[in-house]
Amino acid sequence: MALQITNNYGILEIDGDIKGNNVKSLKKHFEYLLQNKDQVILSLERVKKIDISAVDLLTRLHKKAMSLNKVFYIIGKNNAIINKAFGKNSYVLKNDHL
Repeated sequence: MALQITNNYGILEIDGDIKGNNVKSLKKHFEYLLQNKDQVILSLERVKKIDISAVDLLTRLHKKAMSLNKVFYIIGKNNAIINKAFGKNSYVLKNDHL
């Protein structure tokens, strides 16, 4: 499934699969946002599949945001696929409401 990102009132909603070939472009996009925004809110509620490279990327982006004193929320704790994939890194996930 192709990856689609929609801005829904400031929450960037990802719909589709985050894996392999789209992780690199996702990295560029979110690194750009972290450099130019004080707050990035990402929803993974509609993600169908996610691989370890995507989990690693999102965990690293979360750490980078903290080091830059930026807000980087990853919403998706109620998505069982996301919760399982993040495993010990689930500390970066937020509840599905702000």
